[in-house]
Amino acid sequence: MAVFKRFKKLKTQDPIITKIQDNISDALDQFVGREQLDSNILKNINLTVGTINQINHLLGRTLVGWKVIRKRSMADVYDLQDSNPTPAATLWLISNANVTVDLEVF
Repeated sequence: MAVFKRFKKLKTQDPIITKIQDNISDALDQFVGREQLDSNILKNINLTVGTINQINHLLGRTLVGWKVIRKRSMADVYDLQDSNPTPAATLWLISNANVTVDLEVF
């Protein structure tokens, strides 16, 4: 899925088509530039305590954010993205316990 791009209006003299295009543009503008809509769900990611868990996020661009959407046991999870030299490819996570999670990355 790609981030929505601006709707390109066709030049026309027909006021009905112009109004329809304006309505479409107004509706789609609500989605333009919202990175969270360009996301991946990563399932069954095993995080190991005591190591930097490097996860390929598969976005093809620099990661904007992430969230745990399912966690199979109790653990605190945080990232080291500010130190990550490859943010366009990986998410670096630290966990205080071994845990399997599902992540949404965007």
